[in-house]
Amino acid sequence: MLQANNLQFLKEKIQELHSALFFNTSNAVLKLPNSIVSVLKVDEAGQVWFFVNRPEQYLHEFDKEFPAKLDFFRKGKWFYLHVTGKAFIVSDPEELNEVVNVSDDVRRKAMSHLVLIKFKIINAEYYDYRIQSSGALQKAKSTVMKFLFGEKPSYRPYRLEPSY
Repeated sequence: MLQANNLQFLKEKIQELHSALFFNTSNAVLKLPNSIVSVLKVDEAGQVWFFVNRPEQYLHEFDKEFPAKLDFFRKGKWFYLHVTGKAFIVSDPEELNEVVNVSDDVRRKAMSHLVLIKFKIINAEYYDYRIQSSGALQKAKSTVMKFLFGEKPSYRPYRLEPSY
């Protein structure tokens, strides 16, 4: 498991970027489409909560849990995140009421037009570009390191579950 300060760092960065591209990476024939999502919250268990548009097919025809990916970025920010993990479709109205602190009007709309997704973070990769722009010598060093060792500047991987 991640240390509390690493999870706190990821929570802050996710909240700062706030929106992401959601990708369903399963091999299922019927799967939720890729979409742009806005994060509702990130909880203490390392789960990201967000809504996606409800597909036209019946929701029970989809896998209730599947591998997925979130790519967080925002114009004007000097960093971005690639997060992989497992997504869960939350269809229980009671769980929706417990988790999401929204008005009744939004909750009704969510139950009819949207689907709540609980995304468990397994792996997060943080990229920071500020280091690249610090000068000609730093850029040359970065280019050589990238060429020789395949290193990415200020790349920090986070693993939220133990490797087996």
